[in-house]
Parts: sequence; C-alpha cells; structure tokens
Amino acid sequence: MRVKLKPVEEQVIVITGATSGIGLATAREAVARGAKVVLVSRDETDLGTVRDELEAEGGEVLAVAADVADNGALAQVAEEAIREFGRIDTWVNNAGVTIFGEIERVAVEEARRLFETNYWGVVHGSLAALPHLKADGGALINVGSVLSETGYPLQGHYSASKHAVKGFTDSLRLELQHEGAPVSVTLIQPAAIDTPYTEHGLNLMDVEPRHMPPVYAPEIVAEAILACAERPHRNLRVGGAAKVFTVMEKVAPGLADRQKMGAFEAQRADAPPKDDDTLWAPRAGDVRVRGTYPGHVARTSAYTAIAKRPVATGMLGLAVLGLGVAAAKAWMNTRGDA
Repeated sequence: MRVKLKPVEEQVIVITGATSGIGLATAREAVARGAKVVLVSRDETDLGTVRDELEAEGGEVLAVAADVADNGALAQVAEEAIREFGRIDTWVNNAGVTIFGEIERVAVEEARRLFETNYWGVVHGSLAALPHLKADGGALINVGSVLSETGYPLQGHYSASKHAVKGFTDSLRLELQHEGAPVSVTLIQPAAIDTPYTEHGLNLMDVEPRHMPPVYAPEIVAEAILACAERPHRNLRVGGAAKVFTVMEKVAPGLADRQKMGAFEAQRADAPPKDDDTLWAPRAGDVRVRGTYPGHVARTSAYTAIAKRPVATGMLGLAVLGLGVAAAKAWMNTRGDA
C-alpha cells in the first residue's frame, strides 16, 4: 500500500524527549510550521517551560509527563493525544541517553537502564502509536544513530541499543508492509550532533566527554524528521559523516575501525568530569537545543538536503563514499598511522 502523509501544518505530532536537544528543536520547528504538538518528557518542570514558550508563539501544544521506559505511561500519552486533538499523524520516538566509559566499567543495572530508555522506549512508543496510525495513516519515526550500524569505543552499550532500535524498526516495517498498513516507518540516523547529550550521559571516565568531529546542528535533524513526517523514507542519515561512516563500515571496516579509535583522543582532557547525568532521573532547568561542543558545528548538510529526495540518494552516496575514504586516509596520515 502506498502511504500518503499530510503536510506538517495539518498534522498532530507526538515527540518524546521533547524538552532538549533534537526533540526540542523538532517541537519548535513543527509548531513554527503550524503543527499541533504533543510534548513528552520525564521532567514536568521543563515540560511546562517548553509548553508555555510554544503556546506564547501561538502553538497548539499538549504536554504529558511520562518516562518512555514505562509502557503504560506511553499508552496514556496516546490516549491523551487522541482526547485533546482527535488523532495522531506522526509519532517520533526520540528520547535517549548514553553512558561514557569502557564496557567493563559499566554496571549491568546501568546498561539495563540505558536499554529501558533507548530500546524499550522505542518499542513502547511504537506500540502505543500503531493502533492510531494504522486507523488513519501516518508516520512512525524512530531516532537511531550512525552507531546503529557500527561499534564505537567508550559508548558500547549505547551503540548496542541503537543496533537494537534499527533491528526493531526494520522488522516492524516489514510486518506493516505485509499487512498493508498505511504507516510509514523511518529510522533517522544522525552523525554527531551538538545537543546536551554529552552532558546528560552517565560519565564513567575521568574527563568530560566530547564528540569526535564533524559535529552538526540539531536543527538539521529536526528538519530531517519533519521531512519524513511528510514523505515516506526508509532510512535517513543526517550529516554527510553519517553516510561516510556507515558505508566505510561495509567496504573498508579496518580503516573505519582505525578512524573510530580517534574517540579516545577526542575526550576533553582539560575538563574534569561532571556528576549530573540523566540516566536515572531528569535534570530540571535544562531546556536547551544546543550542547557545549567547543569546535565548529555545521549548520547545514548538503548530503542530508539531497538525501531527503530518495532518487538522488544512491548517486550521492557513491560520491560521499569517495570523499570519505579520501578524508579518512588524510586523517590517518596526519596521525602517522597510514
């Protein structure tokens, strides 16, 4: 069945993890375009702040406090959305958290909690949304990561959880296609994004965590999410680096591994670690889209702009791969490893 999606301005959009980072950027952009938005977060204080901000801008907003790890809570979110707006057109499973540190240093209960948010939160949200999306048609958008297809040092459990999200998303898409359900299922795979993500993660290292460049602005991801709310996409990688990363993993895995080892060097040795993560509980007063990355943050992505047009994506991918391999070799040369 060919899925038909509405323009954003005609939609009711549910967004989890809506009070910071990608979720907040998406909520702001959706309201600016005229959508009705259901904000979901664990933090009631920050939810109220975002709701008041968006309503002051003329937005129609419903704020519902819920932990995505709680299946019943997300079912209640769906019920409240239907009660308030009468339907759900797009559901965005965005909430997530990470743990920084070697796998052997991570307690099993900490890793389980990460999976409760990153993987089970996607499952719970999807199951809550599907009855409503299947009834009238709509989009289910799961935010994975470039790490959905590769391992990565110092964030092993995060990478594993995003692999699980990809496997779940791809499998669910197949089942819905077989059923003929009028639901578009998309996996968003961002590269490194400048959000409070590095501050929210549980940090088991002796220094403050930092992204390895290139780093992109969260607004690029928000625009990609809303593009998928209007037009079906299977997977959409955000940032040219995401395409390079995933393709190199398949065609030159050894070279890709050597490049990923740069994560050890990227950490901020000049900054002490902070102890205010959000793995177990929210951190109030943290309504911010951007993080504190000290380097260059790309505000646009030519790759993503073109990738939103599926016909052009294949040829673009080949071009990006060539550039990526060349860039990786140049990076290795600067380290004396090539």
